[in-house]
Amino acid sequence: MARYIGPVCKVCRREGVKLFLKGERCYAKCPIDKEGAAVPPGQHARRRAGKPTEYGKRLREKQKARRISGVLERQFRRYFSVASHQKGNTGENLLRLLETRLDNIVRRMGFATSLSAARQLVMHAHVSVNGKRVDIPSYSVKPGDHVALEGSLNANSFVKHSLEQAVQRGGVPGWLEWEADLAEVVKRSADKPSLEGVALAGTMKSWPSREEMSYPVNEQFIVELYSK
Repeated sequence: MARYIGPVCKVCRREGVKLFLKGERCYAKCPIDKEGAAVPPGQHARRRAGKPTEYGKRLREKQKARRISGVLERQFRRYFSVASHQKGNTGENLLRLLETRLDNIVRRMGFATSLSAARQLVMHAHVSVNGKRVDIPSYSVKPGDHVALEGSLNANSFVKHSLEQAVQRGGVPGWLEWEADLAEVVKRSADKPSLEGVALAGTMKSWPSREEMSYPVNEQFIVELYSK
């Protein structure tokens, strides 16, 4: 499977914004937070910087959405094709398809701090949907679907740390719901190494609205780019 394995901070610099590709590090030690650091990579980046063209603006919005979701161009075009044949706003349909991928659902539920970590959990068959193991990161989750981690991950320190960070940031978005009150469980078990006996699971209650999606992009620009 083709995938980008280069430095992800370079990707964020190219887009000029945080894409939160490294999880917790993006909140604590992001190079873009330094003054003058949000410039494209390359030796002559500052010299080349200028006013972007109309095409360039639309291209950058598409690249941001594609890189946040971690998909390559062919798959992204396929998502756009599906979105364009659905009822409603094509741009919102596209972002909804990306937002409800299984790997992103695992991340938004707080079981992983980054999309790459969530994707690893899925590909290693640690995630089940409605009681059946699913190892396909692009699996589309629908309202009413129950997503859970396997029981052996209750003792996983990375999962526990991810949940602690999710609780600190206010829990899960309104269109998702934890099966148990994981916020209280995590607070009570702050000094314990594991979450034994706790169901690491949740449910997708509804489709996310545009305001609830984690894509800081102008989706209309993406539609205009692909509609030419």
